[in-house]
Amino acid sequence: MLDTTQTARDPLLWNPDIAPLPRQKRDWTWITLAAVWMGMVHNVVAYEAAAGLMAIGFSAMQCLLIVWTAYCSLFVAMWFNARAGTEWGIPFCVLIRAAFGPRGAVIPVAIRAVVAIFWFSVQSYAASQALDAIAASLWPDWSSLHLPDGTALGPWLAVTMIWGLHALVAAHGIHRIRNFELVAGPLVLVVAGAAALWAIRICHGTGPLFAIPSTLHGSALFLKGGAAVTSIIGIWASFAVNIPDLSRFVRSQRDQAIGQLIGLPVTAVIFTPMSILITSATLVMFGKPIWNPVEILMRIHNTPLTLAGGITIIVAALSVNVAGNIVPAAYDLLSLFPRRLDFDRAGITVILLGLFVAPWLWFDHPQTVFALLGLLSAVLAPITGIMLADYYLVRRQTIDLAQLYSFSGLYAGRRGWRPSALAATGLTLLLLLPPALLPAGTLPGQDAINAVSWFLGIATGALLYTGFNRHPLHRPNDL
Repeated sequence: MLDTTQTARDPLLWNPDIAPLPRQKRDWTWITLAAVWMGMVHNVVAYEAAAGLMAIGFSAMQCLLIVWTAYCSLFVAMWFNARAGTEWGIPFCVLIRAAFGPRGAVIPVAIRAVVAIFWFSVQSYAASQALDAIAASLWPDWSSLHLPDGTALGPWLAVTMIWGLHALVAAHGIHRIRNFELVAGPLVLVVAGAAALWAIRICHGTGPLFAIPSTLHGSALFLKGGAAVTSIIGIWASFAVNIPDLSRFVRSQRDQAIGQLIGLPVTAVIFTPMSILITSATLVMFGKPIWNPVEILMRIHNTPLTLAGGITIIVAALSVNVAGNIVPAAYDLLSLFPRRLDFDRAGITVILLGLFVAPWLWFDHPQTVFALLGLLSAVLAPITGIMLADYYLVRRQTIDLAQLYSFSGLYAGRRGWRPSALAATGLTLLLLLPPALLPAGTLPGQDAINAVSWFLGIATGALLYTGFNRHPLHRPNDL
């Protein structure tokens, strides 16, 4: 491994915050990484995922199998992609230059940044709505607060507080984020566990939802099961690309493997039955299943429980947003504007850009925006495959760190662009996007392709990229 501090580097490609992290500064253990993942997996979207699956017709046990399959698949992809970050101490925005070239890397980096900023805005606004609802239930006068023009003030106060809390956590770098996640992840799991025990007491067992049989059989079960696995993977597919942003801080490959194993599939398969148990209790108490945890808190009419549950929901939202959206977007902005930003300023920039997304204008009619985000996330599947193929099959886990910060040399391709990566991405998307965009039944095998689109995207991108690079890549101007 070369020391880039002693090698000529281009100021448009280098910044102290995206430089290789010395081994003595990689101090995250498996506990740290597991806590970070716990904080991200325990969120309202994951909590309500079982609701969507059971509404489709899956049984509770089938829901657990789908969640386990999805998160195990994610674990495998993230474990392989995280190894480069742990080995070389570099984030995604630098590692991707080896495959796409220093100029070509701008495309996947910019796409990842846009996806992260949009999702940050969406989840922050959802958290502000939860805060607004909980505040109104605890303090009746909250709903009577208005601006002079008659606009309700409470929702805007909630937005201000949520955005401010994100800034407070993210403003002092990755170490404050790490310390926050070490508390947030286990805290949410403990509270969810206590709620699940309460639910078991209310139901005198596992409750009625676990007794509902599956309504899906045969090919319908297979196709819808595959689509469900892909949908759950889609929540984290974009993070499979930039997992080196976190793994670069982990002290060993063993720590990152154990941390991700505990934090991803193990935590997810524990959290999902908790959500089903709690919802079973709402069916017993209120006569109908309630999957939204905010609505549950408002119906209980218990001030201490509402306050404790509300704080937990806010902490969970902060946890997933800071590690899952602010960190990757901050590194991506650092890579795009290395001379103007450091990590702290980049994090605050992400938070401010999240305001310009203005989710309050379209949050209740999100189909178009979510469709766009889904397409952008789909682009990241072949990029993940290309990254894996480049590191493991083409470069055999060997990287010249110095040349990742230069516009000339081993990774320059053709004037900073590597056509092999761009072509592999484009051809894979020609396979994936038409089935996703066209009406159902338009193409033969359309449902099957959509059901395994993430796996297909990774495999096709990797195979095409490897094929294009079948010749040795030691030449400066290669494919």
